[in-house]
Amino acid sequence: MRSGGASAEVIDLSSDDDEEPVPVPSTSSVAVAIAIFPSSPRDIKPYELADVKPPLLYPPQPPGCRALVPVKNEDPVPVPLAFEASEPPRVLPPPRLCRQFWKSGEYVVARRNPDADAPGGRNRLRINPKFLHSNATSHKWAFGAIAELLDNAIDEVNNGATFVRVNKFTNPRDGNPSLLIQDDGGGMDPEALRCCMSFGFSEKQSDAFIGQYGNGFKTSTMRLGADVIVFTQSKFFWAPTRSIGLLSYTFLMETGCDDVLVPTVDYQYDLATASYTQLLRHNQKLFSSNLAILSKWSPFASEAELLKQFDDMGEHGTKIIVYNLWFNDDGDMELDFNSDTKDILITGGEKKVKSNKPEKIAMQNYVANRLRYSLRAYASILYLRVPDNFRIILRGRDVEPHNVVNDLMYRECVLYKPQIAGLTELSIITTIGFVKGAPDTDVQGFNVYHKNRLITPFWKVASNSYGKGRGVVGILEAGFIKPTHDKQDFEKSVLYQRLENRLKEMTYEYWGLHCHRLGYDNKALPKASRAQYRAKQIDAGSSPASASHQLLAADIPTSSRTQSSETEEKFQCPRSHHRNKKASDKGNTTKTKGIPHRDVIQRKRFSEHKTLTLENDRLRDECLQYEESAKQLTVKEQKLRHQIAEERKKYEKLLEELKSLDVKLEIQ
Repeated sequence: MRSGGASAEVIDLSSDDDEEPVPVPSTSSVAVAIAIFPSSPRDIKPYELADVKPPLLYPPQPPGCRALVPVKNEDPVPVPLAFEASEPPRVLPPPRLCRQFWKSGEYVVARRNPDADAPGGRNRLRINPKFLHSNATSHKWAFGAIAELLDNAIDEVNNGATFVRVNKFTNPRDGNPSLLIQDDGGGMDPEALRCCMSFGFSEKQSDAFIGQYGNGFKTSTMRLGADVIVFTQSKFFWAPTRSIGLLSYTFLMETGCDDVLVPTVDYQYDLATASYTQLLRHNQKLFSSNLAILSKWSPFASEAELLKQFDDMGEHGTKIIVYNLWFNDDGDMELDFNSDTKDILITGGEKKVKSNKPEKIAMQNYVANRLRYSLRAYASILYLRVPDNFRIILRGRDVEPHNVVNDLMYRECVLYKPQIAGLTELSIITTIGFVKGAPDTDVQGFNVYHKNRLITPFWKVASNSYGKGRGVVGILEAGFIKPTHDKQDFEKSVLYQRLENRLKEMTYEYWGLHCHRLGYDNKALPKASRAQYRAKQIDAGSSPASASHQLLAADIPTSSRTQSSETEEKFQCPRSHHRNKKASDKGNTTKTKGIPHRDVIQRKRFSEHKTLTLENDRLRDECLQYEESAKQLTVKEQKLRHQIAEERKKYEKLLEELKSLDVKLEIQ
């Protein structure tokens, strides 16, 4: 809550336990940090800021506006630009930051924050800057970190976002490449930005949002680079605001801070001057101190350069620049911007084998293999349904959504009902089929989505020993199990294990029904049908026997083939398997009787298959109807949003007229 004493301008990511007042210390860890490194010519001194309009005092909070996040309720601590004369502190030499992510976790505190030992100080949770690095290690994959930032932009569709732009940004200080991610969503007001920079604050609790834990921004940006600066513009406040925040591991390490400090400055639109003016949360000196830190440690050396970043952001939106990007173990930048001007690649991730065979080339270019090193390929399947009128723009070119369902042959829809105690019955529809090009395209597994977001791409649940399951791919949305914090896997719960077992069974069931369509010898079919399919393969000029990489029934050892056949028959029809087993024990006489009996079983089995196919067609029709209804609802939603936007413009216009009338009355 915003109390009489406003929060400190430099955010201290800590929490307080009680409310008694605490004496204001004369210095802070940031003061010590800046004293170690004297101000450079680029520094901006207090009260000498050029291009700064008269400050606007922080206004009282209007009714209905969100409360200030209680990041730190104690009196603000000034951050001086020069070290005051006192006993020289004993400090360690500042450590240099290692540019390799997995080796950059070593952190040395130059001097402890005197707040911790102040008389009458509160018991408070303090965060060592090293936690920024250890927290980011939850992302093992750089593209998983970028996906977190894309999720935040997708969530902004509820606030009118129409695009998210991912591009290369050249750091004006050193010319090194940086990563830029920008959207035109609702943006963040000053309090929301401080929530974003803090840990665990999240307002995304409904199923309409992908985010949930309030930790994704910190883990993702710190996984991609050592530093990130955020520019955000919002109209949620009672007047339009602009805010700039810096989360810099380099700044914290170089100055030896023992707490996570985030310098932030805010601006507010002044109707009288028709321009943005400094929004002082405490006083001019504290604002100037934060601005000096931003000017020294960010890619932009002055307030004018910082404010220029809002020029291409429109009326609302957020721009994130991650700089000082991490290197891999070979000393190369982890993100490759040079190999493909329309894509961002993982350095060293592309491992193509030169081949003139079309099937090998198709295999290497398929999305299941490219997504591991190509951001464009990964982003194309990242969302099951991209919102209408929303664009993902990667390096100036739209990412075309890739629906894996369209890549499947002999598609079927399988209904799965997970058993969840205490909840209503759920129905999950899984679309399964052979990927086009199978078995040459050696891909298998399930794309499992959660809240429209891909969690496990091509999850291989079944081992394809003897070729079983080769080329089988499925797609489903599992909203009943929770993903891990990095959204690259699911929590290993009982429901997860049940789903894994069911998908494995589903793979083998589908394979047993359709493997002959790819040229495999399906022993479960009648002899006449097997001979017919074999003749078709020969007529087509692609006899299964000529394909060395296909493992047919003739290539399987007799013992393994017999055991596999018995297991498959037992799984498909337990009763008939029991009868067959009894018949086999009676000798040669029952063998001759078993052949027609087997044909009866097969006819019954194909009849059941036909029934299931009709049921799948019916469910597919229902799905199409639901999709059509969803499109109609989306159109209706867009119309309502447009009406709301028009009414909001009218309201703002009336509000401006009212304020102008108030000014005229005061003059009179």
